[in-house]
Amino acid sequence: MVTVFKTNVRNAKQARRLLKEIHLHFKAYRANFDLEDIDNILRVACTEGGPVESAAIKNLLQRFGFLAETL
Repeated sequence: MVTVFKTNVRNAKQARRLLKEIHLHFKAYRANFDLEDIDNILRVACTEGGPVESAAIKNLLQRFGFLAETL
């Protein structure tokens, strides 16, 4: 299952840092950013077929000073 978030991440350096943290804390998740999209999309998929813990992703981004809103 894939969950899509609107974020305020603005550049590739920020995105790389956050992706590293997501993959470190959530081993079963694969994530990527689409910073070309107007909403600076973050897509997160669970490789084990289960749901993505949206609140946990939002909290992780918030710890680094970013916002995420589930679309």
